[in-house]
Amino acid sequence: MGRNKLVVLTGAGISAESGIKTFRDENGLWEGHDVMEVASPEGFRKNPELVLDFYNQRRRQLFSVSPNSAHKFLAELEDAFEVTIITQNVDDLHERSGSKNIIHLHGELLKVRSVDNEQEILDWESDLLLSHRSPGGSRLRPHIVWFGEAVPAMEMAIKKCTEADICLVIGTSLQVYPAAGLTQYCQGHIPVFYVDPSPNINYEMSLRDKLTIISKKATDSLLELKEQLAKLQ
Repeated sequence: MGRNKLVVLTGAGISAESGIKTFRDENGLWEGHDVMEVASPEGFRKNPELVLDFYNQRRRQLFSVSPNSAHKFLAELEDAFEVTIITQNVDDLHERSGSKNIIHLHGELLKVRSVDNEQEILDWESDLLLSHRSPGGSRLRPHIVWFGEAVPAMEMAIKKCTEADICLVIGTSLQVYPAAGLTQYCQGHIPVFYVDPSPNINYEMSLRDKLTIISKKATDSLLELKEQLAKLQ
């Protein structure tokens, strides 16, 4: 008999505990910028230098933080479960904590891509400048899914949700679609655990038969999560 398949949906809350600023605060701004200025194709066309600087700052910050106990806990779950992490986060903290199977819905800070060929993706750890070009000679942009763009990883994420035996939702407000609707693809009979200090029970979550809510920060929920998941091994 194989191990149970555990799908984990993570959002900004888990990375915020490592010191990464959440993408949007309550007034919809990030470091004084309207989100559409720095996270849309239109914003990039209008002011590419501003957009590149925005992501350069975020990339630099990434090197100053480390995975927290919640990231490490999710990596350790691979000892008992077949784990897939589906994250809305663009950082690499899941990778650094040791998780092996990660789907980045919204892209990755440590990658850039050609503006002319979205399949031409490069690893990138330094600042990205307007003068930088891809091997094919095209301008480069952050490998981030901006507002108004398709989510290429969505199909694989949906597939993993349909196959899951257990679902864990941790550190996400469940307000940004399409990611917020992923739980609808999990089979109706499977247990779902939702960890968030201020849980938002959206429509998809309200339909779950076996929903356990843990109203705590990710790092404060680990003992309770460990006890709950141990019953399902």
